Amino acid sequence: MNVPSDHDSPALSETIALDELNQAQYEAVTTVDGPVLVIAGAGSGKTRTLVYRVAHLLEQGVPPEQILLLTFTRKASQEMLFRAGQLLNDSCSRVVGGTFHGVANMLLRRYGSHLGFGSSFTITDRGDAEGIINLLKSSLGLSGRDRQFPSKRVLVNIISGAVNRSMDIEDLIFSQYAHLSDHADDILRLARHYAEFKFNHGLMDYDDLLINWKRLLAEVPEARQGICSRYSHIMVDEYQDTNQVQAEIVRLLAHGHDNVMVVGDDSQSIYSFRGADFYNIMRFPKVFSETKIIKLEENYRSTQPILSLTNDIIRNAVDKYTKTLFTRIEGDRRPCLFAADNEREEASFVVRTIGELQAKGVDLKEVAVLFRSGFHSYKLEMELGSRGVDFEKRGGLKLTEAAHMKDMIAFFRVLVNPRDNMSWTRIFLHLDKVGPKTAQKISDHLGQAADPFVALARYPAGKSWQAGMAALVNLMTALIQDETASQIYERVRNYYQPIFERLFRDDYPKREKDLDQLKGIVSEYDDLQKFVDDTTLDPPESASRHDLADQKKLVISTIHSSKGLEWDNVFVIGLADGRFPHASALPGEQWEEERRLLYVAATRARQRLYLTYPRELMTPDRQFRRVGMSPFLAELLPGLMEDTSKAARSRTRSTGFGAGGGFGSGYDTDRKSGLSSKSGTGSKGSRSTRLESLAVGNRVKHPFFGFGEVKKSGVSRSVDVEFERHGLKTLHLDYAKLTIVE
Repeated sequence: MNVPSDHDSPALSETIALDELNQAQYEAVTTVDGPVLVIAGAGSGKTRTLVYRVAHLLEQGVPPEQILLLTFTRKASQEMLFRAGQLLNDSCSRVVGGTFHGVANMLLRRYGSHLGFGSSFTITDRGDAEGIINLLKSSLGLSGRDRQFPSKRVLVNIISGAVNRSMDIEDLIFSQYAHLSDHADDILRLARHYAEFKFNHGLMDYDDLLINWKRLLAEVPEARQGICSRYSHIMVDEYQDTNQVQAEIVRLLAHGHDNVMVVGDDSQSIYSFRGADFYNIMRFPKVFSETKIIKLEENYRSTQPILSLTNDIIRNAVDKYTKTLFTRIEGDRRPCLFAADNEREEASFVVRTIGELQAKGVDLKEVAVLFRSGFHSYKLEMELGSRGVDFEKRGGLKLTEAAHMKDMIAFFRVLVNPRDNMSWTRIFLHLDKVGPKTAQKISDHLGQAADPFVALARYPAGKSWQAGMAALVNLMTALIQDETASQIYERVRNYYQPIFERLFRDDYPKREKDLDQLKGIVSEYDDLQKFVDDTTLDPPESASRHDLADQKKLVISTIHSSKGLEWDNVFVIGLADGRFPHASALPGEQWEEERRLLYVAATRARQRLYLTYPRELMTPDRQFRRVGMSPFLAELLPGLMEDTSKAARSRTRSTGFGAGGGFGSGYDTDRKSGLSSKSGTGSKGSRSTRLESLAVGNRVKHPFFGFGEVKKSGVSRSVDVEFERHGLKTLHLDYAKLTIVE
């Protein structure tokens, strides 16, 4: 490797082992002045590059407080700065690192008064936003049985989408929600009231944090001068995932020096549904003139056959930074292609192959099955369950998004922001005999009072809920005198426990471990405001994610949730025409994002990559149609994949799933036709059924629907059966376990 001599950068050579960097990484690390765009291919060591660059800047004499590292998770920035500290010293801990929203929160608490905000504002999450919208819908007369007004979820999507795309709400409605155009005026009115409600109650949602940070930089000279002079060197990770507001913030932050390095991979831009703008990374050299572009193309994750396939997937992209990934990792196993007759056979192939990998000593934790959408794994989950395979499906709620956790945290939120209307309302709804209207009435009264806690103590409670109100007043009086977050937790927990058991009487023992985990989280904080901010900005995963047993499970995941992860063995299922890309994907950017989604999936694999698809899919009208492979696979150059379909079927016929239970259960050939039978020595009146055996008028039995009569047969391997107790059902013979009754 060609490495510059010591005299080019003596401080770097004394601190960093240069053989840890390849030539492109070295160039990115040591280019510290002016704008730099690092195109970091999958598995090319971008984190290492950022870590070494932080250390190098410090060695060059840049004060740590003047370095700003923006990432998309707090964990990512903490890990980078920890690793930089291992290379250098503790000065790395003084580097400012965090998410866009986290840094915005810090700066707005310092400079927010320029925009009319106090430093004690509360950050609301998605659930809070939907709750406020629902409240406003009702107060503005926009809800009710006779009104077909959009749901709170759709309304939040519209309001947030307009912010993240830097569009007027009206323009967004007519371009993406044309079917709601008749409601445009009311949606605009609702959005105005939503903004007023947040301002009046000292609330900011995620979008407000970014918008108000941008406003500070663009509209307040004093704040712009203070912020821009503070950070002389800016680094941004995962730049391809930024939205337009974030890209504008980066441009404004670099005012006066342009010392900004962004790192990303245009080929992994897959979050447009969250507002990410693919063209931010494509436009960067135009926004910052004289940008130096550096490409990281050596891959440290996958074998070359896998990279050859992924290179070819992205080769056909319309807009891209051309790059060719290569590796020194040994391996000549080509990615495997399996074309299944249907989704059930596809699931069987995946589960059987995983069993074969296990037999070779592969640990389940080094296997993942990826799919485009969550519901695409239904057949797979059934097959895994029937074979006794333990798996973890990625996704679900964050710990603090659960109702019982939001209940507890509401008390902390009103302590740091007594005008947090939504949290007060949540607390009052815990009181027996208090409904939504009364809870909102009390909250509004507190919001108008000079001291909400004094107003609470003086509020004239109704006779039926007087005792509950008195207990709450006593609690709040004690809480404002407590000194630590742990003390507050204990007092709130004691108060909330009987309410908790009443509200969640069916499953409160299971939920209780979440409250116990919250206790551990709270104990790590000395600053109550910081605890409240972090639970919203960077909420922890659910307790199950921290269960060590999960580390041994097979992972099944949407591709979006798998980004940034890697496994030795990866299956990508559902790669059929009409499913991948999604049938509704339009030519142009939507189609191209689907291509990038496949690229992300394929680049998760280190050693083995399996690409599968069913040749038959069910249409929305419950008909079955034959399909081919995804056009993204069909357009690949020949020789990049090994078609294992025939060999796999031959192996199934000769060996089944192997001996024993679990993965080893023998392959039931009757199940392949979708028709099961009680064995030949079983009950009278039943016999093995095949497609050709069924005719109109046959009596059949289904394990759930019971007895019925065939009304239609022989079309697309489906039958219509009129069941005695469940009416007419259309069943597909590959899935329904029917027996003919003589």
